[in-house]
Amino acid sequence: MIVIRNLSKSYSVHKKEAGLLASVQSLFVRRRIYRRALHNIHMSVNEGEILGLVGANGAGKTTLVKILAGIIHPDEGQVNVLGHTPWLRRNSFRRQISLIMGQKAQLWWDLPAADCFILLREIYGLDRREFQHSLDYLTEQLDVRDQLHIQIRRLSLGERMKMELIAALLHKPRVVYLDEPTIGLDLSAQRAIRNFLLEYRQHHKPAMILTSHYMEDIERLCERIVILRRGEIVYDGPLKRIVSDFARHKIMSAVLNHAEVNSIHLPARLGSVIQQESGFIKLMVERDRVAEAAAFLLKNLPVIDLNIEEEEIGNIIEAIQTADQQA
Repeated sequence: MIVIRNLSKSYSVHKKEAGLLASVQSLFVRRRIYRRALHNIHMSVNEGEILGLVGANGAGKTTLVKILAGIIHPDEGQVNVLGHTPWLRRNSFRRQISLIMGQKAQLWWDLPAADCFILLREIYGLDRREFQHSLDYLTEQLDVRDQLHIQIRRLSLGERMKMELIAALLHKPRVVYLDEPTIGLDLSAQRAIRNFLLEYRQHHKPAMILTSHYMEDIERLCERIVILRRGEIVYDGPLKRIVSDFARHKIMSAVLNHAEVNSIHLPARLGSVIQQESGFIKLMVERDRVAEAAAFLLKNLPVIDLNIEEEEIGNIIEAIQTADQQA
């Protein structure tokens, strides 16, 4: 469905000059700095797959999504989406894709959602019966039927996002780009949108690319992720493999028999204490030192319960994203 080969994109910015004289000179002669947004991107997305696109701010996620949607074009490389080159923007391509950006609205602020959807029906040339069937299905799944005739600007943020989803899916796109679809939403609205996307994927099987800073979005929706760091792919594979490939520690928690226990000094070779309070201690332990650390705790503390678990995936991904900054 989506194939990317050797994709690169740079952009230029004006260099800020220090000093009054330099500022005046920049009014007439400006110096440009070229920065790399994407470099040598290779990836593919199949039908029915939700790919999680993860990276820090400025990593290139939105730039990549905009290229795939045909909004901007790259400096070099090839992109094939449903047999089309996106930035040629042919109608036959645009009828088969949809872009949802959590920070930008596509519906008309002063119109009710129902009127916006009718306008979209005419834009896409949808059959009236097929349009009504899709609208009934989507409004029922997202539970917004009672809000269809309320002006968009009077809806809550969560309700507006649901209407944006309906608008994006009315024409049954085969490829859906979701750029921060749950940003700013409360937990209930986030959960509703995640459940809807999973259900929609199961029944309609579009290819989806999701960007999000909420780790729960990625864990709940994506089996495969791509991690971008400064415009380059540093990981492309199953989400569950992140732990085995990149996690260097395990988290060990112990419940103690006595509430008051003197501060424990863990040998440096084993790891570090990350939390200690009344009757409880939590350690970050090197993976190959887990058995030794457990033995140390059992010997030196009145342990009544011991739990060993993996690091949170979000923390591991964050460490991968910032690895070059720490180097």
